[in-house]
Amino acid sequence: MRLFLSFGLLLVFLSLITPAWAGQANMFVYHRFGDARYPSTNIALEVFAEQLELLRTKEYTVLPLRDVVDRLTQGTPLPERCAVLTVDDGYESFLTGAMPLLRRYGYPVSLFVSTDSVGAPGYLGWDQLRALRDEGVEIGNHSASHPYLLDRQKGEDEAAWLTRIRGDIERASAVMQRELGGMSGVFAYPYGEYSPEVAKLVRELGFAGAVAQHSGVVEAAADPFVLPRFPMGGAYATFVEFRDKLAMRPLKLKVMSPESPVITGKNPPELLVEIIDGEADLKGLRCFVGGQEGGIVEPVAGHPGRYRVVASAPLEGRRGRYTLTAPGRNGGWHWFSQLWVQPRP
Repeated sequence: MRLFLSFGLLLVFLSLITPAWAGQANMFVYHRFGDARYPSTNIALEVFAEQLELLRTKEYTVLPLRDVVDRLTQGTPLPERCAVLTVDDGYESFLTGAMPLLRRYGYPVSLFVSTDSVGAPGYLGWDQLRALRDEGVEIGNHSASHPYLLDRQKGEDEAAWLTRIRGDIERASAVMQRELGGMSGVFAYPYGEYSPEVAKLVRELGFAGAVAQHSGVVEAAADPFVLPRFPMGGAYATFVEFRDKLAMRPLKLKVMSPESPVITGKNPPELLVEIIDGEADLKGLRCFVGGQEGGIVEPVAGHPGRYRVVASAPLEGRRGRYTLTAPGRNGGWHWFSQLWVQPRP
């Protein structure tokens, strides 16, 4: 059996979504606010205000990111209707655009900054970050130089590569300790890119968890060092996208292979998953691939719940995703997204 579907039809499915559920956190990542010069990473202020109003009217609990990470680590249940708002890069528009709205609604927010950019034109300065810290904004490490962590420099072996990126992250931590007296203890991967080796390094550096930018829903069994966030920028920065992603449920599964999102062999890459989600109706399981008509989903003979997933054509660009969706047996929709990265050779 092969299942194909164009990504555009996803909107039809989303219109059937029911309200959110307990035991999960729907997390979002923003960059710029009310800055139309950069449409791919911007959200209009009126749209952001509508999103916050929806959280209020639907009675969502908005938690700081570190709170969610600690709950996952300690096995503490997440509250019903739980959301997390995060912001990457520390642009000035966060202070001028987002903060007045966040203050109005009283919602916590987690801000990630790359320390080399602090004080540069268009970025927040240390005095502003200290004031935000004192106001209760959770501030986390986003590296020092905001590098492509997966790229190796010419002649670098694995040991030299890991030493270099370790130094970049440690430098940011040292600066934040000096300027802010510490940080939230949660890391945000630049560009949302990670690998098992990078996640292991972040764990060894003493962070409690880390977030990426591939879309998805956080549930109790989630790995706290590769937490997904729904991006809110460009075409995704709308009220409808936020409403629909807020209502998504996790598609609970185990990735059997590959271990890493880094494409090192054939393209398109093959994903093997075992779905353990009894609440999802797998007869409606579909795969979406950005820029393509759809992906292929094939049950693996002799292994109930196991599926082979592959795009119908090679992935283009540096980053790509396979997004698996399935309707819930009791309503709603379930979602899982697999990141793929093709680092610079």
